[in-house]
Amino acid sequence: MPMPLTEEKKTTMVNLLMRFFEPTGGEILIDGVPTKNIPRENVHDQFGMVLQDTWLFEGTVRENLLYNTQGVTEKQMTDACKACGIHNFIRALPKGYDTVLSDNTAISAGQKQLMTIARAMIQNSPMLILDEATSSVDTRTEILTQKAMDQLTENRTSFVIAHRLSTIRNADMILVVRDGDIVEQGNHEELLAKGGFYAELHNSQFEEVA
Repeated sequence: MPMPLTEEKKTTMVNLLMRFFEPTGGEILIDGVPTKNIPRENVHDQFGMVLQDTWLFEGTVRENLLYNTQGVTEKQMTDACKACGIHNFIRALPKGYDTVLSDNTAISAGQKQLMTIARAMIQNSPMLILDEATSSVDTRTEILTQKAMDQLTENRTSFVIAHRLSTIRNADMILVVRDGDIVEQGNHEELLAKGGFYAELHNSQFEEVA
């Protein structure tokens, strides 16, 4: 059930969801329980994250994929990579999944992003935060990334922060944030029909692509 946000001050929303900040008004509930009543580490465990800036550390591909996740089988790991379209790429590396990633490893921005999506699939958290997850990849890679994200978000509550509106067309609810305020909300078709700020953004991006 993706719930995208298009906005500039996106960090505040992520910090509130992850309970890095406490709300000054209202409450955030998980399964009816206010997050202020849940230990922070337990709140963090409920979320998988794919961020605009990919984060990979110097270690093997396997270690990067399984980071902080226990009890994952080889099949579960490779299935996630196949779903993201990077299994063959990883197998082609000098030592496959046991290749150590470093600054000298030939890996593109798109492949790094797909690895972080595979890592989120393996983590298998009930909720997701996708923060501009396709903004650093080219158009061709975006299609592959979007396909992987569609699988990742299936049957999960997902908060998708995006300026590329192609990534949020199928969302159940879109919150359009401008200058820190929610100015519109609805699904893609409803927002287009309103002819407001979202429609302007959509039309300008469509014209750029055309």
